[in-house]
Amino acid sequence: MRAYLQLMRYGNCSMAAFAVAIGVLIAYNILKNGSIIFSYYDTGLVCLVGFLVTGGGNAINDYFDVDIDAINKPLRPIPSGQIKLLNALYFSLILFALGTLLAFVINPICGIIALFNSLLLIYYARTLKRTMLVGNIAVAYLTGSTFLFGGALFGLEGLEVLLVLFLLATFATVAREIVKDIEDIEGDKKDGASTLPIKLGVKSSAYIAASIGFIAVLLSPLPYLQSIIPSTTYLYIVALADVFFVIAAFEILVMNDAAKSSKLFKIAMAFALVSFLAGG
Repeated sequence: MRAYLQLMRYGNCSMAAFAVAIGVLIAYNILKNGSIIFSYYDTGLVCLVGFLVTGGGNAINDYFDVDIDAINKPLRPIPSGQIKLLNALYFSLILFALGTLLAFVINPICGIIALFNSLLLIYYARTLKRTMLVGNIAVAYLTGSTFLFGGALFGLEGLEVLLVLFLLATFATVAREIVKDIEDIEGDKKDGASTLPIKLGVKSSAYIAASIGFIAVLLSPLPYLQSIIPSTTYLYIVALADVFFVIAAFEILVMNDAAKSSKLFKIAMAFALVSFLAGG
């Protein structure tokens, strides 16, 4: 059992479930003056779906990366022989199926998102992770969709109020993924990867990452301007997030410090989350 929990990377699964819970809380805080009713049971169920689908994604990723992990990470459950390759495949498919079925029990919107994300995780592990930029975008979407999935608990209204947070998370993650590729460029070259910095060069990739981060800054006032979040508290806190986005762009463009830039993007996203929670 322990080996299967390691295959799922249950720590990552827990973080995904927490992100879903954040999405639920933000959507509820914004919509609570209407006819929305908060349910601990439904919240727990939607978080469980996030946990299971993320676990399926981690397991299927290890299934396709078995040859690489045999060299780089031989202690993982599959290369170490704790779990047979075919059993890992079956386990991941069971997690995807169970998560998707539970999501459809919640409501059709949750079901569609869970099904789409499950298929995307399989396709990413098999193909997309080895492609230039498309893999970065897939990871960014999957990250942002955890918050969106929490909002989907409340139907279309929940999706609408979390759309900007989803876009912020997606753009910020794309920028950070590119920065991480810059940071890892030497190792990726040796591994034969085809990342954006390898194909276009470090400087061009840095400009692309900074530009995408700037889009996140431009989007940040929208919830207030559209009266989705009417509190000025949101503006004050999201302004801090914007400052960190700008500093992150400065670090990668001017200081050429990819590691520091990546950390700053994470901090910026954390402040963006706090701003949504505080302003709701």
